[in-house]
Amino acid sequence: MAPLNSTKPDDPQVLVEEKLSARILTLNRPKQLNALSFQMISQLLDLFIAYEEDSNVKLVILKGKGRAFCAGGDVSSVVRDIGAGSWRLGANFFWKEFTLNYIMATYRKPQVSILNGIVMGGGAGVSIHGRFRVATENSVFAMPETALGLFPDVGASYYLSRLPGFFGEYVGLTGTRLDGAEMLACGLATHFVPSERLSLLEEALCKVDSSDPAIISAVIDKYSQQPYMKEQSAYHRLNVIDRCFSRRTVEEIISSLEKETLNKKDDWISATLQSLKGASPTSLKISLRSIRQGRLQGVGQCLVREYRMVCHVMQGKLSRDFFEGCRAILLDKDKNPKWEPSKLEFVSDRMVDSYFSKVDDEGWEDLKFPARSNLHVYAIAKL
Repeated sequence: MAPLNSTKPDDPQVLVEEKLSARILTLNRPKQLNALSFQMISQLLDLFIAYEEDSNVKLVILKGKGRAFCAGGDVSSVVRDIGAGSWRLGANFFWKEFTLNYIMATYRKPQVSILNGIVMGGGAGVSIHGRFRVATENSVFAMPETALGLFPDVGASYYLSRLPGFFGEYVGLTGTRLDGAEMLACGLATHFVPSERLSLLEEALCKVDSSDPAIISAVIDKYSQQPYMKEQSAYHRLNVIDRCFSRRTVEEIISSLEKETLNKKDDWISATLQSLKGASPTSLKISLRSIRQGRLQGVGQCLVREYRMVCHVMQGKLSRDFFEGCRAILLDKDKNPKWEPSKLEFVSDRMVDSYFSKVDDEGWEDLKFPARSNLHVYAIAKL
């Protein structure tokens, strides 16, 4: 989620390196924190599909140039496109992005994502669905969509709902930031490798000449270490998170957090409440329902449902919160969005239901994926 001004317009947005049987793809918009443009998503999708069929390719490594892996989808560009034409232009961006997420989630070859920096929103979508996710001491993960009038998308309702206990609800509703140690502890990362060892890891992975996940994992293990979890980490508060974020409604979650602070002051709970109270009420409600439904659905079903939801958001008939959030956070940057409805109690169940229904617009259709075959057990389990 970054400004649009690019270094040189003719610079390739995805750098491609061929090293023996490995392919290294580097997201190359460092000034925009590697925010995913439509062009980048299209190129990644073409490359992943081609590499899956190419017997010379055994492994795909994905990383980012500069201090970010990827700060998300280029949503300010999407908003500009919608303003210039039709909401269907925005929908087209998400159709392509969610298709890429699905291909990665069901990929027949190992994908190793090097998460050495910021991993947010769409950046999580192009990494967390892959087989191996390597965090470092520089990793910063977040799904900040509720503060933007959106919801955790890119298949987040699948992977957040599978984190321990109700940690996924906490992460998805508050947009809290996690470091590399927390990512490893909760399962968002599969390994933690100090950044100084990354070049050695990459060199070793390029020499592997195997698509066997056990062999790849063993190579990454050689460079991995157990990181230190900071004392004030939210992961140490799982008992409170489970007690509060397991509640049925957003109102009940907030009420139970407030009850926790009745007897003693708690800075972590105060910060959590502040995040929830600053987010779009509509976003909070549709996000909670989405994550809850995701627990019972495969990754494809999650993405199809999220595509319906995002189309309703882009269309702007049910709420304009996404456009107001982008204005306040990304464009004018006054950080003072005027949400409508402004309070949780004004967002009815019927309004929430509408986001999960088909979009009533001529020519609109549900997300459809390319046919997949010869999938590994690992991928089949996600479906």
